[in-house]
Amino acid sequence: MPTEPLSRARIVAAAIDLIEREGADAVSMRRIAAELGVGVMSLYNHVPSKDALLSGVAEAVLSEIEFTDDPDAHWADRVRVQARAFRQIAGHYPRSTMLVVSRQLHSAAGLLPVERALATLRSAGFDGAEAVSMLRVFIAYIVGSLLREVGVTPAFAPASAPAVPSAGVDPALFPEVGAMASLLGTCDHEGEFEFGLEMLIQAATARAPGGGQTGGQTGGQAGKQVSREGTR
Repeated sequence: MPTEPLSRARIVAAAIDLIEREGADAVSMRRIAAELGVGVMSLYNHVPSKDALLSGVAEAVLSEIEFTDDPDAHWADRVRVQARAFRQIAGHYPRSTMLVVSRQLHSAAGLLPVERALATLRSAGFDGAEAVSMLRVFIAYIVGSLLREVGVTPAFAPASAPAVPSAGVDPALFPEVGAMASLLGTCDHEGEFEFGLEMLIQAATARAPGGGQTGGQTGGQAGKQVSREGTR
């Protein structure tokens, strides 16, 4: 079988695979060349530098986000869909997603999700400064949830083993921790994400010009259901 020709897409894919296995610090042009079985200088015909390669990784991850939100839907429902879409791709590429939020991207792939999110918030009546602040809050929440989910931030959010074991907790010193150790030691990541997302949606709705309801069942009844499931 003939070897696939070297291309930018193939180099970026190799970098993504390496990052997901070993982290971004493992990436170097020499290491990627070794992964692909080619000479290191041949990479520069397609990618001019390591920095450009890392930007390519971030752009490739963002380009896989599938936006299916209805432009005619209520803005709060659109925010939910967009947040879930970003979380889904972040779940597929957790380590590469850290590059997405740490780099300034000016390509169409990098700007499209930002454009859609800002347009959604502006359609709710928020001014430019508030729309940008809200976008950053939602991104911080999604990334924080991702870190917890993959076990990078284990406190009170176990990826596998309980973070707060029920045994060994002195109930006299920590009565609440002791009483809720079993709850602290487990985490339904999807339920917790939906619980927090709904809290942010409700806070954003309260700040929206004219206030109002979030619209649709997903705002009220579904939010209460998520609230119950997220705390089980």
